[in-house]
Amino acid sequence: MATDEPGKYGAVRTTSRGGDTGHSGESPIRVFLLDDHEVVRRGLRDLLEDEPDMAVVGDAADARQALARAPALRPHVAVLDVRLGSSADTADHEGIDVCRELRVALPGLACLILTSFDDDEALFDAIMAGAAGYVLKQIKGSALVTAVRTVAAGRSMLDPGATARVLARVRGPAVPAGPPELARLSPRERQILDLIGEGLTNRQIAERLYLAEKTVKNRISAILTKLKVGRRIHAAVIAERARERERPPGYR
Repeated sequence: MATDEPGKYGAVRTTSRGGDTGHSGESPIRVFLLDDHEVVRRGLRDLLEDEPDMAVVGDAADARQALARAPALRPHVAVLDVRLGSSADTADHEGIDVCRELRVALPGLACLILTSFDDDEALFDAIMAGAAGYVLKQIKGSALVTAVRTVAAGRSMLDPGATARVLARVRGPAVPAGPPELARLSPRERQILDLIGEGLTNRQIAERLYLAEKTVKNRISAILTKLKVGRRIHAAVIAERARERERPPGYR
């Protein structure tokens, strides 16, 4: 019986993530839910609590609630919606921000990203944030239960087709190599680009550089234009390639 304590894909590829997930297998898998739709949260709760080896220990409707509640509840798995609220800005992946912050507070937590959108950039951001899995809301109930068990056991669960597309963009010739484009960036823009390459969100970049979030958003738009790329993921790849070139010989 679960309690609230205080304080699309058929075949998938699973790999060991290593480290301690905090779940020994001897007790129910403790699950925390984040979704801004109450009906979805109730449906997920009913689905997972119907399993004898799972207990939904808490839920939240927004990022603030999730970050306040989840650490005290010590879940093994957090099922997180990517987009929260009514924002139409597809660059905002608030659920992924929550994943990144919860994993700082709870290093053993396995985050399963749940989304309605097949978005390569969100998948890339989820991987950078340390998510253990990424599935669409069209997934069958039985497959979602399997996904929760998979990540709770310390294995990664990512859709092979979507992952292949992201890797193709990273490795493929369509992503600019970088040097001529980088020369067009101002020192501040280059600094922001480096932080994009580290996987930071607009909000985190703003906090790091003591800028307004709107200013960061405008700067990133200018950076994408100067680099002649259309998406943030391409800028992140350019940043990583530039970082590799600048490392001294023999650096590991």
